[in-house]
Amino acid sequence: MSINRTARQRGISLVELIVFIVVVSVAAAGVLIAFSSSTRASADPMVQKQALAIAEALLEEVQLQPFTYCDPDDTAEATALSSAGCTGGAGGANDESRTPLTHEGESRTAIPVFDNVSDYNGLPLNPITDINGSALALDGYSASITVAPQGIGVIPADEALLITVSVSGPGNTTVVLHGYRVRYAPNALP
Repeated sequence: MSINRTARQRGISLVELIVFIVVVSVAAAGVLIAFSSSTRASADPMVQKQALAIAEALLEEVQLQPFTYCDPDDTAEATALSSAGCTGGAGGANDESRTPLTHEGESRTAIPVFDNVSDYNGLPLNPITDINGSALALDGYSASITVAPQGIGVIPADEALLITVSVSGPGNTTVVLHGYRVRYAPNALP
């Protein structure tokens, strides 16, 4: 029997195998470095969830407040048909629609307490406290609340408020929530 030396050999050489291993190793290292840097730069999920829970709780607290024509301490509150019916008239000290929206010497945590949605405008919370003024064990978190007139579709701006709650947490985590409060019961007292 004769051996045919011109027949092509099958398989891969040792050099080709080593080149393949080097190329795959470099590609895998690049992918692992990309995953590592994105994981390091992303927000800690627990911090993100805590900031979201704080923002949701504050937004709910503000939305549950009355949105009346007059300050609830005003004697004309239950009968006012518009801001003009408040003691002092439209734009007066008891008009809850006058801009800039602000509290009337009230506090979120001390008596007299906030009694209207507009009282929360510009409220900073650093540290985060509950409604009773007790500091919560949330070191590194702070919040701010803004309330501004904002129309929604056919509802005019003097009948709807845009509430924005911004919470900052450790590691440059920021959560911003928006909500609306519409004046659907302008004479309802708390």
